[in-house]
Amino acid sequence: MTSEQPTGADGHATHAGSPFAPATQVVALGRPDRAPGAPLAVPPVFTSTYAADGPVNYARAGNPTWSALEDSVGPLEGGDALAFASGMAAVAAVLSLVPTGGTVVAPFAAYNGVVVSLTEAQEAGRLAVRWVDVTDAEAVEAALPGADLLWLESPTNPLLDLADVERLAQAGRAAGAVVAVDNTFATPLLQQPLALGADVSVHSATKYLSGHSDVILGMTITGTDERGRALRDRLARHRLLGGAIPGPMEAWLVLRGLRTLAVRLERACENAVELAARLREHPSVTRVRYPGLGAIVSVETVGGAEGAERVCAGTHLWSHSTSLGGVESQLERRRRQPGEPESTPVDLVRLSVGIEDVEDLWRDLDAALRLA
Repeated sequence: MTSEQPTGADGHATHAGSPFAPATQVVALGRPDRAPGAPLAVPPVFTSTYAADGPVNYARAGNPTWSALEDSVGPLEGGDALAFASGMAAVAAVLSLVPTGGTVVAPFAAYNGVVVSLTEAQEAGRLAVRWVDVTDAEAVEAALPGADLLWLESPTNPLLDLADVERLAQAGRAAGAVVAVDNTFATPLLQQPLALGADVSVHSATKYLSGHSDVILGMTITGTDERGRALRDRLARHRLLGGAIPGPMEAWLVLRGLRTLAVRLERACENAVELAARLREHPSVTRVRYPGLGAIVSVETVGGAEGAERVCAGTHLWSHSTSLGGVESQLERRRRQPGEPESTPVDLVRLSVGIEDVEDLWRDLDAALRLA
């Protein structure tokens, strides 16, 4: 299980020593100085070129809108953030930390983009992968000797298993590996991997951080100590030379979405808890996967793959689409996606629960499930 985060005297989780609760920080961080007449929000800065002798000489190296976003997200996890062109660009940056011929320990049940990337890198001879079940801490620890990178998800996508991040992060670092955690599902408000001992936290900011299904962007967060700064420098170098930079408009959209993360997540989680309870009693559902954390629920249905497809095609309010973390509720049968691991059951439907009225969501989902 994930470990409890440190709290201050008021009971709020503490983030980077801030006196404010996380729900306040997502609103307040990354703002311009309060000079008379200054805007309250950082605007998108559209430029490819800067005047000479300033802190940045070319836009591939930096942008004020990126900086505002990074200054907002980093402290939520007690570290320094970097923005990338996409979640997979952030993943690629982390994988670049592995030397040629190095070894990665990774979940066999994980986001298919990561699984495919690691599989292809292994087939090309660039690295070796030791696939593990992240819920089996002893098995993960046994795979760590000689590893260069430990990649974790918790909750996992789409099986929603939980890893003991604190225990595994400690074991990974003791073995000399960099420890990275995909924190997309939990968000910085529910879990802070750096506080649990990880080296890098990774987000597809396309999902909850943005929250409106209208932008592609990724992020990494690293620690503020010497080890963390060194990793950040390597990730930033990869971004600079690889050109995996976000556009200023994309950064601005994520920053705007971040302002409502706390209220969106609270409502979505409330809906998820209620729906998971009802789904456990539904005659068309054979299994409900919900760890009690976050707003993703996965279900397995009667009727096999065909039954699951009928469910996805039968909704009117829920969107049949391949993403998650938006204000709207979405669902899909994950095994229809190329590269989805075989560990994902063919009849598994992943539900990204949004912020709509829960009774409307239930009526629509219940009717679709009866088609299975």
